[in-house]
Amino acid sequence: MSTLAETVSDSVVITKRNLIKVKRVPDLIVFATLSPIMFVVLFRYIFGGAINLPPGISYAEFLLPGIFAQTVVFGSTVTGASIAEDLQKGLIDRFRSLPMSRSAVLIGRTVADLGLNVISITVMALTGFVVGWRINSSIGEAIGGFLVLLVFAFAISWLMALVGLLVRTPEVVNNASFIVIFPLTFASNAFVPLESFPAPLRAFAEWNPVSTVVQAARELFGNVPAGVPVPDVWSLQHPALYTVLWTVAILIVFVPLAVRAYLRTASR
Repeated sequence: MSTLAETVSDSVVITKRNLIKVKRVPDLIVFATLSPIMFVVLFRYIFGGAINLPPGISYAEFLLPGIFAQTVVFGSTVTGASIAEDLQKGLIDRFRSLPMSRSAVLIGRTVADLGLNVISITVMALTGFVVGWRINSSIGEAIGGFLVLLVFAFAISWLMALVGLLVRTPEVVNNASFIVIFPLTFASNAFVPLESFPAPLRAFAEWNPVSTVVQAARELFGNVPAGVPVPDVWSLQHPALYTVLWTVAILIVFVPLAVRAYLRTASR
């Protein structure tokens, strides 16, 4: 059984391997950066005029935290697809023959994809400044907003890692992930106020963790103007805490499940 130091060392090696792969396959960087830019421009200038917001709220400042959340959650699906691709190509069998920590393969994959999400958020933030988004809080609070987004995405990556190990084909991973993540991101407060939702859908959206990630980011970025009514549900009154609770719960459940699935897969 590997020690903690060995696991960390092996994980760093796998992380570097995955990041080098991204460097050598520039398509990943291109699409990881172009898609966020497209979403920002489309929603800001095409749909923005059709969405009613309370007075004093800029749609650019309302929109960007939602786009951030959508992009990092969708970006986490890369983890599952990449693991399924490695399984298809027999790379997992090669890792199994090496004297390395078994969990390092999954840790390295999720950490590398976290780095890809950092690139995506950086590009989106720069694009957001161009279209009128501003951070109206302190540097510490702004960093906290980005951390909330990235930590939640990291947790979702472990869920997607399990999916990739169980499904084993990148195409099916992408389709299965889309079926789950697409409604979660759009049935939230990411793009429109929840007041416009029908009652049953609004009740779901208010407790949807994507909604609280977005709300936490808005508050930490200072994108909630003074005078805006406080939400009447606990999850949106304490969005950062609720998001952290979801993040911890996802990691507690899916990290051991993913590692167990990897060990079972690697032992075949």
